[in-house]
Amino acid sequence: MPSQNAERGLIEKTPLAAPDGHRVLEMRRVFKAFAKPSGEPLPVLADINLAIGEGEILGLLGRSGSGKSTLLRIAGGLIRPSSGTVLYGGEPLLEPAAGIAVVFQSFALFPWLTVEENVEAGLDAIGLAKPEARRRSQSAIELIGLDGFQSAYPRELSGGMRQRVGFARAMVVEPVLLLMDEPFSALDVLTAESLRTDFMDLWIERQLPTKSVLIVTHNIDEAVTMCDRILVLSSNPGRIAAEIPVSLAHPRDRLDGEFRSIVDEIYSILTSRTTESLGAGNHVRGAFAHPLPLVTVNRLMGFIDTLAASPYNGQAELAEIAGTLSLDVAALFMIAEALHMLEFAELKESAIKLTAAGRLLTQSDTEERKRLFREHLLRFVPFAAHIHHILSEREDHRAPRERFELELEDHLNQGDAENSLRAVIGWGRYAELFEYDDDARIFAAPVSNGESAL
Repeated sequence: MPSQNAERGLIEKTPLAAPDGHRVLEMRRVFKAFAKPSGEPLPVLADINLAIGEGEILGLLGRSGSGKSTLLRIAGGLIRPSSGTVLYGGEPLLEPAAGIAVVFQSFALFPWLTVEENVEAGLDAIGLAKPEARRRSQSAIELIGLDGFQSAYPRELSGGMRQRVGFARAMVVEPVLLLMDEPFSALDVLTAESLRTDFMDLWIERQLPTKSVLIVTHNIDEAVTMCDRILVLSSNPGRIAAEIPVSLAHPRDRLDGEFRSIVDEIYSILTSRTTESLGAGNHVRGAFAHPLPLVTVNRLMGFIDTLAASPYNGQAELAEIAGTLSLDVAALFMIAEALHMLEFAELKESAIKLTAAGRLLTQSDTEERKRLFREHLLRFVPFAAHIHHILSEREDHRAPRERFELELEDHLNQGDAENSLRAVIGWGRYAELFEYDDDARIFAAPVSNGESAL
């Protein structure tokens, strides 16, 4: 009997699919690497093949570090791939091109310009005559729901209104391809839902000038609500792990069984990729090749206490507990990955379950929690154990932060190295495994008599 994935057309290989008709943008075997401090290349994207057809919204979904935003910037001609081909309208895309517009996560408005002037700023690059620029500006302002606010300054607007200005500025150039980099993530839940709904209404009614949309998102429900296809990216380097077609009619009901089935399927894919990545990382020499999730101990403890309590009683579907705690997929998987890595919980398919150690942790007092956390940190996080070992070896029990930064940056990009250090500092301090002086940028082993080595 074929699997549900096979029945729905899930493709767990690098896709080059697009609806019948004109392909607005294509990527063929795109590879992108940035330079390490040593000068060696650090791959961010590998073997990316995709196509965006007219009339579709294509979603890019994946965890932090999967290269989604880098891929979006390559699609916009803002950066060039290290190798591979990008075609826009059948021609090589080597720089920003007419007909491609971007809406970023941050509002990125000019505070000294009015709404109307900010929107018209999007037309400066194409040298449009003033009367036509004004006509387009008024049309975009009205379309996106800003009529009456033409003379307002950004400081007078709410976050949702400022992001509408961002949308209007993108629409005013009448783009063929609209690129959106987490455009709703900086907004509160209700504002984001309102703006998302308005955008989809305009798209469904074909009132938008754009023909295709490529959207980066961390929000699984958002991806299934908006997109015709979703590409799930794995990490380190980013590859297309799966392609999921979404054939549900608009407007989509999030309580519908098929909608929830697609959401659960995506959680399962992300979970399997996370556990595979963690498993592979455990076999890498030095154990620095897998970045640590940047999540505080307080968030870990809050999540694990919620998971232990009713109605979950130690086991929950990821989608359900994410909704309870109002977590997007990025925050959820950072917490879940950390608990899985520390062996306080186990990720499997679309669910998370407390281990025996996790249950013991929830039943312990503060000092016992610290002792158990320290034990698991030393056993299951090799980077933490490495820092502890270096400090114990040295006569003064001190080591500069730079020493560990350089080791990490041999394996990770600068952002992942920084986040891994911040994560391990927080975890190590809580567990009293070591101390850290941020002013002096020095690690030190705690001294048994209560004095500090700092």
